[in-house]
Amino acid sequence: MKTYIKVAGIVEESIVDGPGIRLVVFGQGCRHHCPGCHNPESHSLEGGKFMKIDDIINLINENPLLDGITLSGGDPFEQAESFAILAKKVKKLGLNVMTYTGYIYEEILEKLDLVPGWRDLFYTTDILVDGRFELDKKSLMLKFKGSSNQRIINMKESLEKGKIIVIG
Repeated sequence: MKTYIKVAGIVEESIVDGPGIRLVVFGQGCRHHCPGCHNPESHSLEGGKFMKIDDIINLINENPLLDGITLSGGDPFEQAESFAILAKKVKKLGLNVMTYTGYIYEEILEKLDLVPGWRDLFYTTDILVDGRFELDKKSLMLKFKGSSNQRIINMKESLEKGKIIVIG
């Protein structure tokens, strides 16, 4: 079982990376390399530092004001096994999980059983922001996403209804 996540950084309280007050884990590593990405230092698979998943849980437990966590990056699906373990532990605490990814929902569904951890991370996520950041579609007026092509998806409803339920 994975016990570490390679992180680019952590923000202990954010109100811009999802609904409510959130702890944000920026994973290290992203193969998308979107031009104009707000976090290009997280792209290298070689950078970042290893952090114990339990240390992240301890940070969460220290803050009773948190509504959930946001998994960002880099791309959490590059370390899906580790992020899935973190997400499952967070759910046991009664908090929600929001995951940002450059992959799209349909692409993840196709590869659920081909890439280790993708299934667990996908099904443990409450809100999924999918799609690559596209600089020509960037807007500072968008809530919780960087470009208009990205979708904010209610995962529970989408999985129950068998179709994508976009909430933003």
